[in-house]
Amino acid sequence: MDLGLFWSSISYVLMSLLGCVWSVQIRELVPESQAYMDLLAFERKLDQTIMRKRLEIQESMKKPLTPGKVKRKFSSFFKSLVIELDKDLYGPDNHLVEWHRMPTTQETDGFQVKRPGDVNVKCTLLLMLDHQPPQYKLDARLARLLGVHTQTRANIMQALWLYIKKNKMQDSHEKEYINCNRYFKQIFNCLRMKFSAIPVKLATLLQHPDPIIINHMISVDPSDQKKTACYDIDVEVDDPLKSQMSNFLLSTTNQQEIAVLDVKIHDTIESINQLKTQRDFMLSFSNHPQEFIQDWIKSQWRDYKVMTDIIGNPEEERRAEFYHEPWTQEGVGRFIFSKIQQRRQELEQVLGIRIT
Repeated sequence: MDLGLFWSSISYVLMSLLGCVWSVQIRELVPESQAYMDLLAFERKLDQTIMRKRLEIQESMKKPLTPGKVKRKFSSFFKSLVIELDKDLYGPDNHLVEWHRMPTTQETDGFQVKRPGDVNVKCTLLLMLDHQPPQYKLDARLARLLGVHTQTRANIMQALWLYIKKNKMQDSHEKEYINCNRYFKQIFNCLRMKFSAIPVKLATLLQHPDPIIINHMISVDPSDQKKTACYDIDVEVDDPLKSQMSNFLLSTTNQQEIAVLDVKIHDTIESINQLKTQRDFMLSFSNHPQEFIQDWIKSQWRDYKVMTDIIGNPEEERRAEFYHEPWTQEGVGRFIFSKIQQRRQELEQVLGIRIT
């Protein structure tokens, strides 16, 4: 995975966590916001799908792009080719014909192999496809567990993570560890392991893909009409949309639009928090005005003591005239300002951003 895609993945995780925090805040502030909760859940699923597709596109982009409308030669689809003839007939040194791709290999549209003989000969063809990106065959036990036989390393890692997530194997306290179930214990031979150790342990369970095996009878009977045989083999070809996929990966327009919308969501949530604070203030006063004023006066008295570092006179402070002195207005202003600053710091801590 390249650095750009890696940081995109990190950003997605951070935004998902931030979305969870926002959803909790909104649920506490506006109990009727179920539609917003449903929208957040759908957005998380959509983000997961988009990220998975980006990974798949990134994998497919690793395959070298051949010029458009140029017909690929037959040999370009294969990594190696082995033809095995009858060992008893041709001997141990002449019964195998091998071709393996080399850095200097010239592509060809076919192979022609000749051996003398006047009897029918059985031959076996082993074709190893040249997968780009490379594919691997999984250990049989892990393949049954994940439902994956032969795939790219990225797809195998994705299937492994989905299995871990589905079976809730991630440690709830130490998120970087997974607790192995009985199947993982047998396969990986450990009770628990770090996520970072999975690629190393997985490497020992990966093998080269199985070759394509074709059994064919070479007939020398002149009356035999089936001297030519045709076989269909599924091979990978270049995606005609590769250039568009590349533009999609390099495009930042959508990410910028999403970032702007996220800022708007944050501003809306901040506004909701402020309105809730005002509502709670007014609601408390309207429900119990006398108790509210008494609590407020006590609070002002405590804050005044803290700000002025004065012990004060309880008998004097219990009288209304005490609060009509010139210092009262300044003290109230300082108190309100300190509360606003405290609330701002709490919001910054919860949202993980700096409010300016």
